[in-house]
Amino acid sequence: MEGISVEPISLDVLLASVGKEVGVSPWRVVSQRMIDQFADATDDHQFIHCDPERARLETPFGGTIAHGFLSLSLLSAMTFETMPPLENSKMGVNHGFDSLRFLAPVKTGSRIRTRFVLADVKVRPSGWVQTAHDVTIEIEGSKKPALTARWLTLTLIERQPEAA
Repeated sequence: MEGISVEPISLDVLLASVGKEVGVSPWRVVSQRMIDQFADATDDHQFIHCDPERARLETPFGGTIAHGFLSLSLLSAMTFETMPPLENSKMGVNHGFDSLRFLAPVKTGSRIRTRFVLADVKVRPSGWVQTAHDVTIEIEGSKKPALTARWLTLTLIERQPEAA
């Protein structure tokens, strides 16, 4: 999703957003090509992901499905196209997950999107800001989401000079 621009927000705005839904990403298609490339990158070529005919015949899914970790890995892209960066941020990194559940398979050709709820913000004296987002990856037309998680990230912000 190129061309999407999200304006930076202040730390005060971020702190005031705790407990609120702060973004919903655009829909994106999970294609067989994407699944095959992920299989190549991870050496996970299980037939339920990479063999459409066998998956159609031998699984309850009616065809191939995305790897759960592929859906999870798309969080980064969906974040960049949806969530505003912090003002004066120098960099951000994944910090992990407090919880993660895969709830429904993402069938090849499905469209998914992510809902972001800001659950917590911790400002560290070191200049790092830890955020916790409750994320839900929805599958278009499905009552069950692909996954739910509490995702932790760290953002390093540049210190501003103290006012005199």
